[in-house]
Amino acid sequence: MTQTSPAATPQTTRSARAEEPRPQAAQAPIIQLQNLEKTYTTARGALTLFSGLNLEVQPGEMVAIVGQSGAGKSTLLHILGALDAPTAGTVTCASVNVAQLSPREGAAFRNREIGYVWQFHYLLPEFTALENVAMPLLARGLRKSEALAAAAKWLGEVGLEDRGDHRPGELSGGEQQRVALARALVNNPRLLLADEPTGDLDESTAGCVFDLIERLHASHGLTSILVTHNMELAARCSRILRLESGRLAAYTP
Repeated sequence: MTQTSPAATPQTTRSARAEEPRPQAAQAPIIQLQNLEKTYTTARGALTLFSGLNLEVQPGEMVAIVGQSGAGKSTLLHILGALDAPTAGTVTCASVNVAQLSPREGAAFRNREIGYVWQFHYLLPEFTALENVAMPLLARGLRKSEALAAAAKWLGEVGLEDRGDHRPGELSGGEQQRVALARALVNNPRLLLADEPTGDLDESTAGCVFDLIERLHASHGLTSILVTHNMELAARCSRILRLESGRLAAYTP
């Protein structure tokens, strides 16, 4: 006589369902631009850099923005970093509506959430590399001894632990930009904004600095947006966006 298997009981069915993997909730974008517009008033009339611009960046992405000079790439970074305000639209960075921040609130937001690197290092010439890196922490109110200790750690991260007592004029161009990168990240921000970070460097040094940016991006869980004219370096990012005629579009070199 053939025996049949007992039917699954409600309890065993519930157990089987409990073991099924649950779908993960979609991660919220760390950067979201909606219908962004930036218009300047000039002697010849209104100049609109972009209108109806939209962008979403997920946590952990490294995004390159390319385009012709004058397209508005730097202005877009300034808006993301609360250094400039849009004419219209919504700018959300790290869950904060950046466009609505007062100048004081914007400064606090940048100090807390954003690391910024420019084409020129903008290091203060009268201070040492160690003191330059410590500046954002001192501005935040950290005790000097703690700020200098954190700055020394970050100089080690960029391979300049033995150059802390040198002033910017005593450093090479690549070393100056590495100090600037350490200064940008000493507050452990979530976002790194870089405007032509290798533009003033020769090809070999530019590659080394970009290698460092890639490594720090990965090891510190950063979300990074880089403006660059160097298509070879842009191709190493998660994706490339081209800013043209006031709009961003995916770009394949």
